[in-house]
Amino acid sequence: MSTKSFSLSAWLLPLLPLALACIVYFDNLQTSSFLLINDFTQVLPDVIWGFLTFLGSGWGTFAIAFPLLLLAPRLLTAGIFAGIFAAVAISIVKPFLNLPRPASILAEGDFHRVGELLLSRAFPSGHTLTAFAIANAFYFSCAKNKRAPLLSLFIVASLVGLSRIAVGAHWLTDVLAGAGLGLWCGMFGAKLSQLIANDALLPNKTWPRVIALSGLIAAYALLRQTMDLELNRPFQYACVGLIAATLALFFKAQKPKAI
Repeated sequence: MSTKSFSLSAWLLPLLPLALACIVYFDNLQTSSFLLINDFTQVLPDVIWGFLTFLGSGWGTFAIAFPLLLLAPRLLTAGIFAGIFAAVAISIVKPFLNLPRPASILAEGDFHRVGELLLSRAFPSGHTLTAFAIANAFYFSCAKNKRAPLLSLFIVASLVGLSRIAVGAHWLTDVLAGAGLGLWCGMFGAKLSQLIANDALLPNKTWPRVIALSGLIAAYALLRQTMDLELNRPFQYACVGLIAATLALFFKAQKPKAI
């Protein structure tokens, strides 16, 4: 992929959700938009929104994408770099602004909430930012003639953002801002991944082995921690199985082939 893949419109597109976030906030639509979406999303059970939230968690996203270690290591590499950019952005912006979440403004019972009580560091939605960062990194790391199927990733990322309102954790502005910042993080991740040579992505090279080690760390975290919601536990265990299967094939690929 050449840097020509990043057109000016691609860099400007993230400004759209950021502008929408400003409109919602300054037009005093914050509470009404949240309550409307939070109520509407209850047509689906909590387990679905919980799973979608899980897709935006760092370890959850990494685990689900982990088979790309063998299938498309450059895409996984771009996703990892994008995730790092996303984590840095979240760690800087959230504490700096420290904006209140719905539960700190609205009364208990006024909206549907799932999971622990969250009161601060609302802006932006970290799960949404991560989901859009990974989706965009995958998209721009793929050849232009193969990108069309990856557009579905942005639908999934949007549903991840919607899930954060469905479980009562974020305002619409948080989700929109997360989408915009995530798109930029994804492009940075895709560009950085191009600095790695093709032969450095072979299974017996250092970088893929580092990723494999990270898979073990992810499996440990998924077994020991609750990712956002207790109802996500079955998904966490399934992801551990996915990591284990991928690692088994990865270790097999380390053995030199008989001549």
